[in-house]
Amino acid sequence: MSAALLVIDSRLRAVYDGKSGTDPEEQRMLEEVAASFAPAEARAVLEGVCTLVYLYMNWLGKAFAEHEEDVVEHVVPSLVATMRMMPRTFRPEVVPMMAGLLTAAGTGLSPTLWRAQYGPWTEEEMNPLEATAVLLAEYVNRISGKGNDFATSLVSDVLSKAEQD
Repeated sequence: MSAALLVIDSRLRAVYDGKSGTDPEEQRMLEEVAASFAPAEARAVLEGVCTLVYLYMNWLGKAFAEHEEDVVEHVVPSLVATMRMMPRTFRPEVVPMMAGLLTAAGTGLSPTLWRAQYGPWTEEEMNPLEATAVLLAEYVNRISGKGNDFATSLVSDVLSKAEQD
C-alpha cells in the first residue's frame, strides 16, 4: 500500500506543480523500482491502488452523507467527464471500467473483489487505473479544503493507526 501511495502522491504533486508529465529522472526511477518487483509485489502495488480508490471513495461517501447526498451520484459523473477529456490516458473503452471501479468502491465493495469478476487487470488498464486514483485523490484534496496533501495524509494516518494496532 505504501508503494502505491508514493506513486499516486508523486503523480499528484506533478499535477499541482503544473508539470505535463513526470520528471524524466523520476520516471526512470519509478520504472526501475517497478521492474524490480516480483509478480507478487507488483500485484500488491496494484491492490494498493485499488485500496486507495476504496479509501478515498469511503472518505468522500462520509463527506457527502453529512449533506445527505450520494457519493456515487456526485463523484462518478464528475470523474467520468474528466476522463473523457483525457483521451490519451483514458481510451474510450476503459472509461466504463473505471466508472464501475468508482461505483463499486462508492457502494462499499472492494475494488479488487469487484474487478475479479472481469478477470485480471490488463496492462492497458494500468495507466487509467493510476490516473483514476490520482483524479480521486485530487478530488478529495479539493473538497476537503485542507490543502494539496490531505488525501496523502488521510491514507498515511490510516496506515499509521493500522501499524499501531
